[in-house]
Amino acid sequence: MSLKTKFEEAKQEQVFQFYDSLSENEQASLNSQLSVIDPIEINEINKAAHDWKPSESDINQLPEESQSSTIGQDVKQIEKWRDVGLQAIKDGQVAVLLLAGGQGTRLGSSAPKGCYDISLPSHKSLFQLQGERILKLGKNIPWYVMTSGPTRAPTEKFFKENNYFGLSESNVIFFEQGTLPCVDFNGKIIMESKSKVSVAPDGNGGVYRALDEGNILKDMEKRGIKHIHMYCVDNSLVKVADPVFIGFSVSHKVDIATKVVRKRNADEQVGLIACRNGHPSVIEYSDIGEELRNAKDSNGLLKLRAANIVNHYYSIDFLLKSPELAKKMPYHIAKKKIPFADASGATVKPEKPNGIKFEQFVFDIFAEIPLEKFGCLEVERSSEFSPVKNGPGSAEDCPETARNDLMSEGRTWLLNAGAKSAKPVEISPLVSYSGENLEKYKDQDVTVDYIN
Repeated sequence: MSLKTKFEEAKQEQVFQFYDSLSENEQASLNSQLSVIDPIEINEINKAAHDWKPSESDINQLPEESQSSTIGQDVKQIEKWRDVGLQAIKDGQVAVLLLAGGQGTRLGSSAPKGCYDISLPSHKSLFQLQGERILKLGKNIPWYVMTSGPTRAPTEKFFKENNYFGLSESNVIFFEQGTLPCVDFNGKIIMESKSKVSVAPDGNGGVYRALDEGNILKDMEKRGIKHIHMYCVDNSLVKVADPVFIGFSVSHKVDIATKVVRKRNADEQVGLIACRNGHPSVIEYSDIGEELRNAKDSNGLLKLRAANIVNHYYSIDFLLKSPELAKKMPYHIAKKKIPFADASGATVKPEKPNGIKFEQFVFDIFAEIPLEKFGCLEVERSSEFSPVKNGPGSAEDCPETARNDLMSEGRTWLLNAGAKSAKPVEISPLVSYSGENLEKYKDQDVTVDYIN
């Protein structure tokens, strides 16, 4: 069957609308792009995404045995988890998986988001902060960096220019998430120009397929990796390869674990880790009625308070199965402003949403495991979660709040170490990973902005 016939039979023949007016090179480029697109699969994804809706839900707290907290936790227990995690790192069993496909568009930058400087005294980028946290734990931790098409080349260039932040080049492995064609509201594949299909990344849930297609899972097996910490690039406070989290997950023998922070109040619009129909799940704010949203437990805390921060642990055994399990995950619809070729073939940038991008969410795979193989660890928001999502000057989750949170944490570390006083200060990850190694500041007044 010819390429053209394949698209005609799927009623997607419009992708060849301008074909006869293209040069040979342009025709070859379009043929190459179309050859890896299955139009019938796109039709099926479009139909399934429109038909999908959350099942009637029995939503409850996770059972007690599935969750724990570092807040108010016995120090000895946290130390036990840390020791287990550090031993796994020492044994070369831990890898880090970074979701870094986003661009810094909302931050006013055309570079990948991880290159962004939140104006710390050191002017370190998000990538550098994270790389140095890995380096502090050990040089033998491989860092798998998932980019998107637009961010792959500039991300690799940035790492190379910065000498991989002190890490071994062989331990920094880049791979790319997949893309899917965008469609209009009638399900027709959109042409961005005469010779180019409009495509978009397939969402952070595409990581499971990308791990397989990029041969990352094989690389992990070859290296003897057993435990993987996954996180998003925009969290300025993320504890990369956190030994406490790794140790918690290993000790509980789970396939997946997730870090959460406590919901600020009943009306904070965040996804929540909970139990849906007997399986772990992320529950959207809109899926929870007012009564359940405000319900409290015997301690006076919100019953549903575990806010999702996309910070997960996976066992290697689970990740090896994940590409197949991901086929059961739904695709979600995102209505977007998608550049398209008009009747003359000129590219038009619409002023309002004109089409659909399909996305999978990384947490939708939670439903594929039993509750006893899932763990949830609550951590302190002020020391673990400060995302950079909005542009400078925004009210929350912006460069200013991230910088303030990181420097406030430095001050807290110093005071906990016995400093007489301290102003907000940036402490290099190469000095301290989580507040250790600061004894020399005991009884001192610390007035510097940066400790390195």
